Amino acid sequence: MISYEDIVKAHEKMKGIVHVTPLDYSRTFSNYAQNDIYLKLENLQKTGSFKVRGSYNKMISLSKDELQKGVVAASAGNHAQGVAYASAMLNIPCTIVMPIGAPLSKVQATKEYGANVELQGNSFDDALAYALDLKARTEATFVHAFDDETVIIGQGTVGLELIEQLPDVDAIVCPIGGGGLIAGIATAVKEKHPHIKIYGVEAGACPSMAISFVEGRPVTVEADPTMADGIAVKKPGQIPFELAQKYVDEIFTVNELEIARTMLMLLERNKLLVEGSGAVALAALLYQRVPIKNKKVVCLISGGNVDVSFISRIIERGMVEAGRFMRFSTILKDQPGNLEKILGVVTARRGNVLDISLSHIGDKIYPSYAQLSLSVETRDQKHIEEIMEALKNKGYEPELG
Repeated sequence: MISYEDIVKAHEKMKGIVHVTPLDYSRTFSNYAQNDIYLKLENLQKTGSFKVRGSYNKMISLSKDELQKGVVAASAGNHAQGVAYASAMLNIPCTIVMPIGAPLSKVQATKEYGANVELQGNSFDDALAYALDLKARTEATFVHAFDDETVIIGQGTVGLELIEQLPDVDAIVCPIGGGGLIAGIATAVKEKHPHIKIYGVEAGACPSMAISFVEGRPVTVEADPTMADGIAVKKPGQIPFELAQKYVDEIFTVNELEIARTMLMLLERNKLLVEGSGAVALAALLYQRVPIKNKKVVCLISGGNVDVSFISRIIERGMVEAGRFMRFSTILKDQPGNLEKILGVVTARRGNVLDISLSHIGDKIYPSYAQLSLSVETRDQKHIEEIMEALKNKGYEPELG
């Protein structure tokens, strides 16, 4: 089993290789969460996540013969980039197996670090099975994303850093996928500071560690789709599970809506681009999942590798929920001037028209009529209600979409 001393040694070896990431106090999130919130920004780490720490520590532990045979790894994206980056630094062959649905940005970034990428299976677990088979066929060294002591030791260096940055921290909240990050941090922190609380957070769509805690052993769970793809691991690792059982105080889950809202808040309020898995820890604090108040809390922002097309969907969804965007449709008599009239109703109430669509074909559209669809930027929910009421007063029958 790994020790505090192992993590200290890894920390020394990594100096100058990985970034000492900022610990940023957020007044905004502190007010929302009713705690002093400090964000440990591993999204600003090399390769965009904490994963490079464990990958690099694993690679430098290999013998010369092992390095010559190369490495193989399975990953939903961030571990892939960490292994690829370390391989490039050490100039060794590297093959990464990723799920078919892995974000394109992560696939492309992994290739650009020089790795050979193979897309296999629909989940991390499928990719893992293929990678293990590939390892057996090629005799390459397998670099596990989380169920490996040397990898966990590398991840534990995050814990040493944040204690140096905030010695009087009361609690640490950390995302959980396979468990490597929280296992490393908990070991680094609890060995010397047993009073500091360690809380884990999973996506409610894939609560494998939480269920494993209840069962008393690592178990495989059925997972639903989640925007926190980086932690959508159906079964936690054996080594992380044992360490988490020993050191982690409690595990919580957050839902997809809470994750999406937190991602948008990080982008708007702190100008931080954070992926779904990187936002779950903060989401648990903002939505009062973690039962602490008036404490100094470090929240792990574990990664920032977000697919560009996904960002626009998050922003639009967040604007809808905040009442800053509406889309509605209504049926119009198809004659000159009618479009101008309805636009006049919207703009008179200071609605900013973003998009217009007019269709003459549909189940509810009769000859000489058309269906108008409008996208409008608004101030808040009350503003939407004002525009909808004005349209109804003019004889229209708008339907929100």
